[in-house]
Amino acid sequence: MAGQSQEVNLAEGFDPQFEAWEKATAAVLRKSRKLAEDAPDSELWEILSHVTLDEIEITPLGTPNQTSDLPSTGLPGQAPYTRGSMTGDDTLAGWDIRGWFIDPKTDAEAITAELENGANSLWLTLGESGIPVDRLATLLEPVYLDLAPVVLDAPEDPLAAAREFVRIVADKAAGVHRNSCLGVDPAGNRWRRGGAGQLALAIDAAKLAQPLGIRGVLVDATVAHEQGASEVQELAWSMMVAVTYLRALTEAGLSVDEAAAQLEFRYAATDNQFLTIAKIRAARALWNQVAELSGVSEAARAQHQHVVTSRPMMARYDSYTNMLRTTVATLAAGVGGAAAVTVLPFDEPLGLPTPFSRRIARNTSSLLIHESHVAKVIDPAGGSHAIEKLTDDLCMAAWALFGELDGLDELEGVDDLDAAIARLDELVADTREARAAQIAHRTMPITGVSEFPNLGEKLLAREPYPQAPSIYRYAADYEALRDEPAEAPVFLATLGPVASHTARATFVTNLFASGGVSVGVAGATEDTNEVIERWKEAGQPPVVCLAGADSSYTEWGADVIAKLREAGATHVIVAGANKLAADDTAAVGLDALAFLARTREELSR
Repeated sequence: MAGQSQEVNLAEGFDPQFEAWEKATAAVLRKSRKLAEDAPDSELWEILSHVTLDEIEITPLGTPNQTSDLPSTGLPGQAPYTRGSMTGDDTLAGWDIRGWFIDPKTDAEAITAELENGANSLWLTLGESGIPVDRLATLLEPVYLDLAPVVLDAPEDPLAAAREFVRIVADKAAGVHRNSCLGVDPAGNRWRRGGAGQLALAIDAAKLAQPLGIRGVLVDATVAHEQGASEVQELAWSMMVAVTYLRALTEAGLSVDEAAAQLEFRYAATDNQFLTIAKIRAARALWNQVAELSGVSEAARAQHQHVVTSRPMMARYDSYTNMLRTTVATLAAGVGGAAAVTVLPFDEPLGLPTPFSRRIARNTSSLLIHESHVAKVIDPAGGSHAIEKLTDDLCMAAWALFGELDGLDELEGVDDLDAAIARLDELVADTREARAAQIAHRTMPITGVSEFPNLGEKLLAREPYPQAPSIYRYAADYEALRDEPAEAPVFLATLGPVASHTARATFVTNLFASGGVSVGVAGATEDTNEVIERWKEAGQPPVVCLAGADSSYTEWGADVIAKLREAGATHVIVAGANKLAADDTAAVGLDALAFLARTREELSR
């Protein structure tokens, strides 16, 4: 009736849609033989669900029942800050595009070009790892420090860099942007570089930063990520470090709100966009919970996040493909609500970036913000059942691990950080092993490396870093094989007409190329004698791979193998699951790295 409010069930009509989706999806799976004809449609959930390295299940479709019991995520800009730490114009203007500089030869002109062409702030690696500290004043001379935040990274001597920056601010006498950070992270340096990593450094940094109204201390979770940690391990490490700093700063005389205000958090963004979105949202919710229990006021519990595209996901080979990886990662960071984002240049794994690669990195954020309008919606992932469930799952798992790490200081005579690092080293080793298995079996494909490699590619030439970074890279095992190509090729005997052998021939050609092994292709062959003749014309390579349809294998595959062995072939591989009397097979789901190692060993005999 007019004038009376009515309750509206927004979920009404969902069940029929859900049933239709389940029925249609089951039909597709039956057609592809992934679901038995007599199996119930509901079995598709088990088939299509994915389990992360943290053993968190991700279902193929988010549903209301998955989120019905979850706690409220509140509003953007309000506790628990799951939906973002910023509100209003700050959010809609987009994230802070933070340019990264590490080249010792960086000059003021390059810094100015970065800021004039889209970057809002600077991230400077100083000291032996990058730009000499005594050049900082020259680099910042043209920079309006009250407009452009500056974040320092000086792992060898963070306080020397911090004091130099404070001196420069005083000399300019024009103020400094509140989102600047001295970047002191003794806990991260302790794990990444070893050594003491004294917490007193964080206290000194806070005392330098506080009078300027900026942050002094960095909680750098990319330290864990670059060791190979999972999302949950990265989150738990950040909470452990943040609490450690909070305790140290309050014991030094700062209030809990003042101590919390000194912390900037840094996380990695990968090309797994949904996990990245959920991780960044979960990080804010976790810190809100930790800070609340620590007595921090609600307004001071908003986490300031700097998100950096992942180094481990980057590849040296087919490095232009890194542009695709960083674009997806940047999108995820922005959707997740990061305050500042650094897109690493696509040539980062090869050495010092060039002006071109920095421009591409900078423009990635600019295009997402100003042309794709990603920032025009506050928390675009909010309300998605799948993302909300994944965010909560990450929170719960990270909270449990954080509790374990934080409880390690109860061991008599054991430093809590050292104990946490030792425990995480064990957990990360297991994670790396599990991830390595996925990479080896190509269930975690790396485009341009384990999939669709260009064997004739020449790596881009780049100047080396002042100090080579120690980073666990996902593509490393394949790239090591590519760095030392096999001296001899594999002879690919393609049985039958083109239409019957193309799929398997293409599969094994790419497989061999991913391990630095070239192939000599026979072309379409119709009988055994023709195969043997073309093999002889190719120089009688010791390793031969047959590629054809199952019908060809059944009809004359065994004869081909027997004649090849008689002629002197020492190692015969069959593409597909049909082994025949072959020495090896190459089929979908195999351990590619182990297969390539076996093949290369035979080629070297």
